[in-house]
Amino acid sequence: MLAVLLAVALLLSPRVAVADSALDDVIGRIEDRYAKLEDLKAAFQQTSFNKSLNQTIPADGTVYLKKGGKMRWEYRAPSPQQIVSDGRSIWIYTPELNQVNVGEAPKVLAGPAGSFLAGLGKLRTYFTVRFLDPAQKVNAEGHYVLDLRPRKPEPTLARLVVEVDPREWLVRGAEVYDQFDNTVRMRFTKIAANGGLPDRLFAFVPPKGAATVPMDAR
Repeated sequence: MLAVLLAVALLLSPRVAVADSALDDVIGRIEDRYAKLEDLKAAFQQTSFNKSLNQTIPADGTVYLKKGGKMRWEYRAPSPQQIVSDGRSIWIYTPELNQVNVGEAPKVLAGPAGSFLAGLGKLRTYFTVRFLDPAQKVNAEGHYVLDLRPRKPEPTLARLVVEVDPREWLVRGAEVYDQFDNTVRMRFTKIAANGGLPDRLFAFVPPKGAATVPMDAR
């Protein structure tokens, strides 16, 4: 269920004409916005599609992100699960199994998808970027739609399509493709930025009696 991809309230000048902005200007505004974010919180709705099984699984929950590779994904549906990282370690807790998978965050979360804030703050560094449709830069919601291709593709991230709100320059939707064309679509709502999220949110203590299983990050 980990898709991280990523992850918020400052309005920019309404005098900017959305449809006339050049790609470089859009990229610069997104990079500037995310470079200034220290943390954010959002509700998310997720749809995962497994191409080989032709299976779609919906999910939802709340995500917390903080600079330094810190993150916390709290899934409510289809079943409770927590994915937590303090930037050094990562824990995936599945209450249904009473099991915690533990790994080294830099290995498990390698690449631009591992740190949503860092990745979007350095778009040109991590991705080649174009409008998904150069003739129609914005969708029906007025969001820019960008097609991001990692400069160093990974099995879990071959392509990333994002919808960016030009009023706040935040990602409102994301679609992640892996090398097998499996996809994870995410919508973000109720976004709150720079709220001073405490570090204790990103620490995890396994529940008593839970089995601890090391992750294979290869």
